Amino acid sequence: MDGTLVDSTAVVERAWAWWAKRHRLSLAEILRFSHGRPTAATFEHFQPGVDHTLELAEMVAFEETELDGIRAVPGAETVVQAAQQGAWAVVTSAPRKLAFKRISAAGLPLPRVLVPIDEIHKGKPDPEGFFLAAERLGVDPNDCLVFEDTRPGIQAGLNAGMQVIGLLTTMTAADLAHQPLTKDFRDVSVTALPDGFEVMFQGAL
Repeated sequence: MDGTLVDSTAVVERAWAWWAKRHRLSLAEILRFSHGRPTAATFEHFQPGVDHTLELAEMVAFEETELDGIRAVPGAETVVQAAQQGAWAVVTSAPRKLAFKRISAAGLPLPRVLVPIDEIHKGKPDPEGFFLAAERLGVDPNDCLVFEDTRPGIQAGLNAGMQVIGLLTTMTAADLAHQPLTKDFRDVSVTALPDGFEVMFQGAL
């Protein structure tokens, strides 16, 4: 969701800046690690062995009220409208309530199947979320196509045996370390077919 369909960069950076200041940590290092990962995983990475329950609740509460600046990633609205005609899902490192708020704030339709971090045991790069999405859609994982903007997300899709297209909306090509890549959804077209989708895209160098 974040960085793939929804541009929430400003809100995410404000949230992590608050946490970085509180613990006197480098915001740049936090952002470099956190993209695509569950918040709890980032907390544990920088402060291992600490009970993060209260701060996780604080972070979620902050993000749920910070919706200014949320918008759709360029081209996402057109692609999602086409995807609405078939089987599609959102697999996100955000909790369900926050995901609904951000997707709605971006002016995008909610997916029939949404797999949030608070309904699975392991977040990206673990493939659990993608496997669950495929199961709920009634689609074989090998027949799924994933769009992801971070390395953990790409790895999760690959670990699920899915085809993955990387989006250069959050990280550089070097950081994603993946092919194929495309700039954003303005370079992607999706057409619903009786048995799936036809997806065409312009690759990025």
